[in-house]
Amino acid sequence: MNYRHGFHAGNFADVLKHAMLCWIVRYLQQKEAPLCMIDTHAGAGVYDLTGPQAKRTSEAENGILRLTKQADVPSLFVPYLELIASFNTTDQKLYPGSPALVNAMARPADKVILCELHPEEAAHLRQTLKPAKNTRIVAGDGYRTLLTLVPPSEKRGLVLIDPPFEKPDELETLAKAVTASYEKWPMATYVLWVPIKDRSQFNRFTAELQNAAIKKLSLLILDVDSKEGLSACGLIIANAPFTLEAEWSGAMKWLTAVLTQGAKANFSISTLA
Repeated sequence: MNYRHGFHAGNFADVLKHAMLCWIVRYLQQKEAPLCMIDTHAGAGVYDLTGPQAKRTSEAENGILRLTKQADVPSLFVPYLELIASFNTTDQKLYPGSPALVNAMARPADKVILCELHPEEAAHLRQTLKPAKNTRIVAGDGYRTLLTLVPPSEKRGLVLIDPPFEKPDELETLAKAVTASYEKWPMATYVLWVPIKDRSQFNRFTAELQNAAIKKLSLLILDVDSKEGLSACGLIIANAPFTLEAEWSGAMKWLTAVLTQGAKANFSISTLA
């Protein structure tokens, strides 16, 4: 495995993915019942935006660093930005990834399980996270581990699957994993992040999820019209909060305008029947 998220930390895709993650967790926490939150591909946890990896690509400059300069931020993004601020003192130096965000949002009764395959990333994750009573870090294959974890004793919860997409059959593996997990734990909210490089391949993937009879599938796509590197990504959400489209339509319009890198930047929100 050669992928290191440090090169991409805080980019436009992270902004969409992590803002949505924070919103969903806070939505689920409106009820007192405890949650089980599982991150299958956790990564290193916290990233230094002034470090050599981030500086080599400078992707954060077209992502989170644009948001932090905005004065008219929609309220939907406030919890996400406040969490990021809590990891920093003055300048925006550190960027918390999904495991750090989930760990920070967890209530005393919530359970957090973070999976990471790469030994160095898992070791860094243990170093960067503040100790939490109910947070568990598992070094191993997130796909395989997931099926041993569901259903948890907590009836409610969330599963984030955000793989590195290094393998040519990653979409097929992802579809099988979420389908198998959904069969065992259909009450959970599933958030899948997917880079969109080939629209036909992406459409086949979403069709496969539809054929698996996974109910309540929502799809968000953000294309910033980048001329270099990744330009578009998608979030597929099973059992999304019912207010997603109403709350995110205006937010996505604002976010697209802030993160645009070209005249053809666009977004979409849809339901997969």
